[in-house]
Amino acid sequence: MLLLAQLPASPSSPRVTLWRRARAAGAAGLQNGAWVLPRTDAHVQLFDQLAEAVRKQDGSAFVLTAAPAAEDAVGTDEQIVARFRADRAREYDEFAERCSELLGEIDKETQRTKFTFAELEEIEQDLDKLVGWLDKITARDFFPDEHVTAATERLQRCRQALEGFARAVYDAEGLSAPTGDSGQVGRSGDAGDSGRARS
Repeated sequence: MLLLAQLPASPSSPRVTLWRRARAAGAAGLQNGAWVLPRTDAHVQLFDQLAEAVRKQDGSAFVLTAAPAAEDAVGTDEQIVARFRADRAREYDEFAERCSELLGEIDKETQRTKFTFAELEEIEQDLDKLVGWLDKITARDFFPDEHVTAATERLQRCRQALEGFARAVYDAEGLSAPTGDSGQVGRSGDAGDSGRARS
């Protein structure tokens, strides 16, 4: 699906809104005002909504089902897929940095033997944010490659590090760690948790 949108130069807020909503859905920008998504019912509906919003702002918009010319179909498809993958690769790279930061935080607090429930809760919240974030990235990763596997493995390392930290906290408090599925720590996965403030 192709969305062609043109908005007046001012105000800038409608252009920013369009950009944010298109990017949040995983759309790839081909050039200024041209966005592409794989054809699904949800994507058709989204582009229709964006086009209507553009027209309400005195802009022009067209939603098209696009296909490259037959003689260039393979090359064009590969270039478009490369755009999608490049966008997701940047997100996966940032996700990897945040995972490293969380692992570094756990390691720092472990070395300081700062085994408190307050610190445990803070780290759990950070892991919940990572879980929700990865869910969002993978939801718009229409052409997954090795990045998603690497990201999943990084998240699992974070979970394991948190579980080890949690055991140390319970030991330090003289309590028995909760029984059952050890994977419950930091597994909420609710994107809504990503907005919780650090304690």
